[in-house]
Amino acid sequence: MSEPAIEEFVASDNYRLQGRVWSPVEEPPRGTLVVLHGIQSHSGWYDYSCGQLCDAGYRVCFFDRRGSGLNQKERGHVAHWRRLVQDVVQLLTRIRYQQKQSQQQRPIFLQAMSWGGKLAVVVAAQRPDLIDGLALLYPGIKAKVKPTPFQKFQLTLAALLGIEQKRIEIPLNDPALFTGEAAYQDFIRTDSLALRHVTVSFLQANRALDRLVDEAAGQISCPTLCQLAGRDQIIDNAATEAYFQRIVADQKQLIHYPEARHTLEFEPNREQIVMDYVDWLADLSSSRPIS
Repeated sequence: MSEPAIEEFVASDNYRLQGRVWSPVEEPPRGTLVVLHGIQSHSGWYDYSCGQLCDAGYRVCFFDRRGSGLNQKERGHVAHWRRLVQDVVQLLTRIRYQQKQSQQQRPIFLQAMSWGGKLAVVVAAQRPDLIDGLALLYPGIKAKVKPTPFQKFQLTLAALLGIEQKRIEIPLNDPALFTGEAAYQDFIRTDSLALRHVTVSFLQANRALDRLVDEAAGQISCPTLCQLAGRDQIIDNAATEAYFQRIVADQKQLIHYPEARHTLEFEPNREQIVMDYVDWLADLSSSRPIS
């Protein structure tokens, strides 16, 4: 299976984003995947699926979100929701430009897992010119785990008092929420790169993205895939499916895995789950004109 290289991408504010990039042996690749991870995870959680996607001929660009994973500077912090969107837009723009310069234009897909799903749909709605397809894997656009009204009040008060750097624990400290597999529960529990706390400012950005997510469904026109885990304890599947139906794209595919828990990467049948995704990519890569 293909191994990743650790690469660096410098954002417009000079933040140096670290990530893993899987490049297929044969050039040019069939397409490029830009991948966004969840609130706690990072690119190191998804080595299996990314390796399989690379072996299928796709270049996988998986840069950890600022303050997460390999990025140690300002852990769990972002100044504004626009900064998160801009990081993704800048990377997509660079890839599209490099393709045009090399005259090797191939489709670009935006893929997101869990919390990354809300960021992905906002990017897809605001910059449809930059992507040719959208893959939402157990996306965190409609979650079961959410702040109480009192916690929302506390967040608003903290913002008014200007204590945006105060750190808050992410309420996902039980690895069983992610997977039923004991070995992967141990991996999550001991992962030194996993994000355990975020700042008030990050939570404010998250709240703003939630509002934008609701508007985004009516603006997403590219082919869209959604994969849901039937036993997910983090994502509200019924609400997510209803949201998916609101996406206005003509080409949509929804796949349920009834026995799976949240992180499909850790499921015993992950080979089939990845192959379902590869099949969807292959159909689009062979039939859809490139933007």
